[in-house]
Amino acid sequence: MHHHMTLRSKLIIMLSVMASLFLVALDQTIIATALGKIVEEFNAFSSLSWIVTAYLLTTTITVPIAGKLSDLFGRRMILLIGVAIFGIASLLSGTSGTVTELIAWRAIQGIGGGIITANAFTIIGDLFEARERGKWQGLFGAVFGLSSIVGPLLGGWLTDAHNLFGLTTDWRWTFFINVPIAIAAFALIAIFCPALRHDKKPIIDYKGAVLLTIALGTLILAVDNTEMIFKDLLEATGMSLMALRVIMFSIVAVATATFVWVERRAREPILPPAFFRNRNYVLIMGIATLFGAAFLGSILYLTQFNQQVFGATPTESGLMLLPMIGGLMLTSITSGQIISRTGRYKIFMQCGIVLATSMVALLATLTPESSYLYEAIIMGFLGAGLGVVMPVMNLAVQNEFKQHELGAATSSSQLFRSLGSTVGVAVFGAMLTAGLTNGLTGVQDSAYIKTLEQNPATSKVGDLGDSNTLLNLNMPDTKSAITSGFEEGVAKLPESTKDQVSNDFKTNQDAFGSKVTHAFSDSLQHIFVVSSILMLIATVLVFMLKEKPLKASDPDKTPGVA
Repeated sequence: MHHHMTLRSKLIIMLSVMASLFLVALDQTIIATALGKIVEEFNAFSSLSWIVTAYLLTTTITVPIAGKLSDLFGRRMILLIGVAIFGIASLLSGTSGTVTELIAWRAIQGIGGGIITANAFTIIGDLFEARERGKWQGLFGAVFGLSSIVGPLLGGWLTDAHNLFGLTTDWRWTFFINVPIAIAAFALIAIFCPALRHDKKPIIDYKGAVLLTIALGTLILAVDNTEMIFKDLLEATGMSLMALRVIMFSIVAVATATFVWVERRAREPILPPAFFRNRNYVLIMGIATLFGAAFLGSILYLTQFNQQVFGATPTESGLMLLPMIGGLMLTSITSGQIISRTGRYKIFMQCGIVLATSMVALLATLTPESSYLYEAIIMGFLGAGLGVVMPVMNLAVQNEFKQHELGAATSSSQLFRSLGSTVGVAVFGAMLTAGLTNGLTGVQDSAYIKTLEQNPATSKVGDLGDSNTLLNLNMPDTKSAITSGFEEGVAKLPESTKDQVSNDFKTNQDAFGSKVTHAFSDSLQHIFVVSSILMLIATVLVFMLKEKPLKASDPDKTPGVA
């Protein structure tokens, strides 16, 4: 298979695949800077993690199924379907009228994203020998890196309302922008990508797919903001939150056990149990899961930190991530090159993960009083550490298996990584809400909130007893709207009292702002502490890996290499 194709045609295929991968990677970060504005428009802070989670959840479930389908029906057809779903769902996400609609379209978009991700990394395995793969994994890592720079910048720029082709942009454009790229990627793949299929009759493990979906879906619902999601159900049935969680975790346990049972009997399992007899495979899946949680958690919540604590606009919060992405790009490309030359990967993983872990731990020291320079230095080194680990994980997995298992092997490492991200974002989201509720106790009685309650201009802000609304009050737009509303109200007072009233209002507003900012910052500190503990466990697992040198010849023809 490797040898029938010229380098030029391989390059064209890689470019078309990179274009579609760029779309998916862009989407994960572009949304980070737009989230603030989206939840502000829909007044839905409690749904913040869901806008991300819905996408991640369907991606997670789709990846192993898509990997399997492409092993059976050929990569090209499956990739085209993925790009089409992604493009259409992006268009529809941008037209959402409610937060529920947005979450639904994001879920469908995730299906497209999962199909693209699963195939992109597998195609490297199809086209190149194990030793050559390093360079390409590094380049794909760089595509992720590049999209993580472009994402927050573009997301912030579009969200901050600019003129584009005579139209005014807003957060919806962060979705619309995907459509032209999707069309281009679709055309390139349709023209240049060969079918790349294996000649076996398709057998698909539907039972496994359904059980996996139930287990993952219920798990996410159980760890995310459960009380908000099932509020009506809990009130209607009078069930306690504890009881609901127990039921949900039992469903997860039963579905997982049944899944394992089904997979052991399936002819073509989605997640072959035989993989788990391979010690390195198990370790790498553990690393991927922990790493996924810590990685996405840090990008998503750093952006929130910059917007809430440093008061950055969406554009600025995107720019503020640059040091991290610079570090990521740099090491991702260079480590891939060196690994291809040396055939050794473990030492890189060790250095990268130790560096990344120590930096996540330092993120926990950020406070509203920290300087941006301090944050920037931490982020630069964090990016450098992550940039080494990301591409190497796929390499290490592919090195353990034969050609015909690559689809399942590679997609399962993506599966565990996005499982980590999904559960991580859900848990962190719940921690944030809990931390804020705790940190803002008694704020309802503060002078500022009392003033707002008497002020007719605040009726459209929402329920002042809700931590969502309190966060929203601190967002720059809402803040200026309230202030101008208040100024109008005071305008009728005589000069002498007007200044006094305005000053009091300003003082109270600042006191409130500071309280919210500190509550937010404290919650984020807890998130970063948990993140660094997860990374620490991942570090231990990396040191336990047994390195096999990267194979230089075709693994199928080498006797005795499993």
